[in-house]
Amino acid sequence: MNIEFAILDWIQEHLSCPLMDWLMVFFSRLGDSGLIWIIITIILLIPRKTRRYGLTCALSLLFSLLLCNLGLKPLVMRERPFAGKELELLVETPQDFSFPSGHTSSSFAAATALSSHGRSWGIPAYILAVLIAFSRLYLYVHFPSDVIAGAAVGIICGILARLIIKKWAK
Repeated sequence: MNIEFAILDWIQEHLSCPLMDWLMVFFSRLGDSGLIWIIITIILLIPRKTRRYGLTCALSLLFSLLLCNLGLKPLVMRERPFAGKELELLVETPQDFSFPSGHTSSSFAAATALSSHGRSWGIPAYILAVLIAFSRLYLYVHFPSDVIAGAAVGIICGILARLIIKKWAK
């Protein structure tokens, strides 16, 4: 735990400034409830040409929700890093548990689903996923291990969704 607090404190000491505050709140809000990924999924579901990508994203997000938010978070019940600290958060105080990061899980689930359909989709999706994940550390609402676990869960969900859609499409 001490190394995790050391990482969070280092981020606060060395990277914190008004521009970063604004950017990290912006990226974190994009990930609220998987919002940006849901919007992308809906857009992909509309044209027939991209519908398969949209289905893969939708299924990956559903798996992420079930595994991360409804499964692991209530099972592990880890407190958030700001608990018991005198910190002024830049975002609304999250009311759920910390492990794993839901923002990160949904972001990596969707990015993995999108990457299965080509680098032109995957690279920007992974960049956005990393920015959303890092924002959760910057904002002091997740431990580094929450974010790492969220990324792992998301990647697994994305791969599973891809395999199911690929099999279903045949």
